[in-house]
Amino acid sequence: MCGIIGATGDRPALPLLLEGLARLDYRGYDSSGVALQCEGGLWRERRKGKLSELEAAVGDAPRDSTAGIGHTRWATHGRPSDENAHPHTDCTGRLALIHNGIIENYLQLGDEVVAAGHELTSETDTEVLVHLIEAEMAGGAGLADALRTCLKRVEGSFAVACVHADEPDLIVAARRGSPLIAGLTESTGFVASDIPAILNHTREVYVIDDDHVVEARPGSLRVTTLDGEQVQPVRRHVDWDLEAAEKGGYETFMLKEIHEQPLAIRETLRGRLLPNGTLRLDEVRLSDDELRDIDKIFIIGCGTSYYAGLVARHAIEHWARLAVESEIASEFRYRDPVLDRNTLVIAVAQSGETLDTMEAVRHAKRQDARILAVVNVVDSSIAREADAVLYTRAGPEVGVASSKTHVSQIAAMEVLALYLAQLRGTLYPAEVQKLLGGLGAVPDLVAETLTRVEDYSAVARKYVDTRDFFFLGRNVGFAVAQEGALKLKELSYARAEAYPGGELKHGPIALIESGTVVVAVATRGRLLPKIISNIQEVKARGATVIVVANDGDDETASHADEVLWVPETASELFAPAVDVVPLQLFAYRIAEARGNDIDKPRNLAKTVTVE
Repeated sequence: MCGIIGATGDRPALPLLLEGLARLDYRGYDSSGVALQCEGGLWRERRKGKLSELEAAVGDAPRDSTAGIGHTRWATHGRPSDENAHPHTDCTGRLALIHNGIIENYLQLGDEVVAAGHELTSETDTEVLVHLIEAEMAGGAGLADALRTCLKRVEGSFAVACVHADEPDLIVAARRGSPLIAGLTESTGFVASDIPAILNHTREVYVIDDDHVVEARPGSLRVTTLDGEQVQPVRRHVDWDLEAAEKGGYETFMLKEIHEQPLAIRETLRGRLLPNGTLRLDEVRLSDDELRDIDKIFIIGCGTSYYAGLVARHAIEHWARLAVESEIASEFRYRDPVLDRNTLVIAVAQSGETLDTMEAVRHAKRQDARILAVVNVVDSSIAREADAVLYTRAGPEVGVASSKTHVSQIAAMEVLALYLAQLRGTLYPAEVQKLLGGLGAVPDLVAETLTRVEDYSAVARKYVDTRDFFFLGRNVGFAVAQEGALKLKELSYARAEAYPGGELKHGPIALIESGTVVVAVATRGRLLPKIISNIQEVKARGATVIVVANDGDDETASHADEVLWVPETASELFAPAVDVVPLQLFAYRIAEARGNDIDKPRNLAKTVTVE
């Protein structure tokens, strides 16, 4: 996710852009930039780092410019740098563009513009679009027509805004998949990726639909389809305050991020599932031959990332038939693992800066193992140390307790598992294609699950005063149980322990008594009869049982006191991304009722940089 702001009116644009970027800082913060229309051309400044770096560098900006665009970046293609920061310009320097999203076919489009004589100066996917527009305008098209034409060729997601020196006071913007709104006052037109950027200036906003193009001028807006047909956008009055607006109207950043999970998974999958039923992993800088030579895999991570790795272990072993070990990163190097050049170490970290995981990576490199990082932050420390990187595309996550980054990690590593199966020939092409279809359906299933928030909340509120919880699961359900217990500990400060269902009889069942609350992950899978037996064991000893069960599974529900219903996935290996959602909300509502600070739980930090 990146932040986009554009303003055109009768007053200096730079203060409006900088103010808007400050309001969008939560959307991306590895670099920022602005472009202003000025007499005879465009003025542009970009800076890597915090917005303060840009603010310190705009001293020579034309103060009388009344139109411009600004951007705060969350990198997806190309490391954070001045050169990769937006806005990007064409060869003439008279066209500037900013972009939030991913252009999937940028390699093909890039080859085309280079062959036509254009020079690409960044590592981004965005820059190719600038040169496509430049070519259209060189043929006589205006800025809006050129953008409409070019977007018909773009595959992927985008919200873009652009300005041209030859069309004063005009900002042209469009969207597909990524958010974009427009705003209007009597004298100023705005475009932005989110409401907070313009809330100080207008509470009347216009929602721009997919494949619609908005032309903003001082005091006016015109919206068209890609074919140029004029349409009337939906107008909405915003009555939130600024803090609520930054959270998208949700009460906390974490609740907003829980609801962003369908988009986070969809963006992580985007461009990797090809129409022909195969896979593409552009960021994996290991050759296919190197990956075929792998004979053992270690997956390392901490906390939530470790539990995502447990799901991936099952997927890789089942589909790619490779031996996989999962290890808590802080313990990895101290056990003296046996590694060599044919070992792949998959390092999973939301921030890419977790010191425990970084030290584990360095230890593995000293043993000559290959390293693949699964991280959410481009050019983070672990990404730089790795031989290859598979980026999750969840966007910035503000809440300390991870949600959308967790499900994105699961999605990314299941893509990797299928890619390895494809390379090794352990699945038939038709099997891979069928599984890809099932994986591609997961974002919609998560979205369906989120329609049941009130049902999950009603169950959670019954257990606000419960002190001790036990979570049970089998197979990948155990990883979900562990993540569910962690969320409850992090947010509500309740005691919550997770066990494989079969381990109950080896000790933990001694703690089960009347009034104990047991949460069981019991969605359909090979071991469902086993987990039902475990449920019966704790019920016989007086426990109150809450189950996560698939829609229509009345048999499992009959053994429970409460049911958190979820839709069924095409494979039980896809289920964790869906099954974890009610457990996130269960923990959230208990913490809320206890009056806890949900975005900043006590004693915790978003990025752990100490051992």
